[in-house]
Amino acid sequence: MDTINTSGRRKTAIARIYMKPGNGNIIVNGRNYKEYFTTGTLQYIVNQAFSIAKVEGQYDVKVNLTGGGITGQAEALRLAISKALCEINAEHRPALKAEGLMRRDPRMVERKKPGRPKARKRFQFSKR
Repeated sequence: MDTINTSGRRKTAIARIYMKPGNGNIIVNGRNYKEYFTTGTLQYIVNQAFSIAKVEGQYDVKVNLTGGGITGQAEALRLAISKALCEINAEHRPALKAEGLMRRDPRMVERKKPGRPKARKRFQFSKR
């Protein structure tokens, strides 16, 4: 097996990954993922696909992350890893799909409307 190249998205974040067999190193934008994602919750999100597929520590991942915030980037990375694991072995797909990791989250920020301060907020109404 050679290097697997996939991508994942969430909001405006894009994760492009290169996965190959190795010993579990995850490099995000040239840094270790534990330096890049400092909280335990985000580190759990990144490793979630590996733990569900029961292949922790078997693959090295090199990641290019752009756009969005830190949480969106972590979830984009999770989707990209899930897609790569399914490319490697199709037997992982049912378990990952049952956890909802194979679906791109379609929720985006609603655009600002003219004549309003934000997307849905309105200026105070004055009857007289």
